[in-house]
Amino acid sequence: MKRARHVTTSVQKKSAPLPLPQLRQQVQPTIADQVFKVLHDRILSLELPPETKISEAEVSAKMGVSRQPVREAFRRLANLGFLQIRPQSGTTVSLISEEAVLRARFIRLALEMHTCRTACHVISDEGLHALSNLIDQQKEAITENNRSRFHALDDAFHREICVQSGVGYVWDVISENKGHMDRVRMLTLDRSSQNYALNEHIAILDALSARSPDAAADAIDKHLSRILVQIDEIKAENHNWFTDIAP
Repeated sequence: MKRARHVTTSVQKKSAPLPLPQLRQQVQPTIADQVFKVLHDRILSLELPPETKISEAEVSAKMGVSRQPVREAFRRLANLGFLQIRPQSGTTVSLISEEAVLRARFIRLALEMHTCRTACHVISDEGLHALSNLIDQQKEAITENNRSRFHALDDAFHREICVQSGVGYVWDVISENKGHMDRVRMLTLDRSSQNYALNEHIAILDALSARSPDAAADAIDKHLSRILVQIDEIKAENHNWFTDIAP
């Protein structure tokens, strides 16, 4: 019996929690992450338009990094459908796939309609004020005819709705899927198109302020569906940049 008690005491000591502090993990972007972001941004902004030739050696030399992280970034961009890597003929920026654009729009619409419905129930007055402030900044960008600033503020508006709905992570999913839409948007983002988007954002904010889930869902549907009309017009003007083949 004494031996049994001794074993039990020993087991209890071994299972006691260890007095270890909780560490805060610091995540730093790798060189490959940084190369990927630079090239991804350039492709989506059309600074690197479709069919632009691009090489590992050139990117490596210009960015002052080794070939390995560039190769990794190229592979990630190819997997997303933004680069075509042909060992024999080189690497080029992919054509804009209409199928990929429509797929991205479907994913984004499904997520954002539900997010807007949720926002109507939970968004605070401070959240509505934050959205209103972003709309004021969008007006300034239109006055300046600053397309890149308006595009960034447009994204910030949609992201803020996700955050104010308590589902900020949804914007991460949207961002991973909307790149093919972004290239089309950059082709249409003149002053007239910016004003259309601004008025649609105001309609979304009005619906959120009225706490009307149906009106908010309808407003976001109208906003994200305009690309269906635009894509035919853009294809006619930039037909060499488009393909019907899915990436």
